[in-house]
Amino acid sequence: MNNLELLKIAVKAADDKRAEDIIALNMKGISLIADYFIICHGNSDKQVQAIAKEMKEKAEEQGYDVRRVEGFDEARWILIDLGDVVAHVFHREERSYYNLERLWGDAPHEDVLSELNS
Repeated sequence: MNNLELLKIAVKAADDKRAEDIIALNMKGISLIADYFIICHGNSDKQVQAIAKEMKEKAEEQGYDVRRVEGFDEARWILIDLGDVVAHVFHREERSYYNLERLWGDAPHEDVLSELNS
């Protein structure tokens, strides 16, 4: 499987747990850290944790290594390092505060949500 497949798995997992405003950024040529960033948020600590847990479990089920999960207990900003895909799962207030979409505003968006809904 490739990085785009991993991206789709992670985005679908977030969508399954009702993550809001899911954005996938193509970071190729912009960041050395990962090929794709996923940014989304939940409205409660429990929902943020559920989104992160689902992303981790679905990636592992498909044979991907989850390198690291940071911030799970605090549930304000959970970072899931899937290698070439890094997911940022925020609590609503933290997302607007850190505004990663603006920070990485030059990154093109990947339209993976339309494929999920078709």
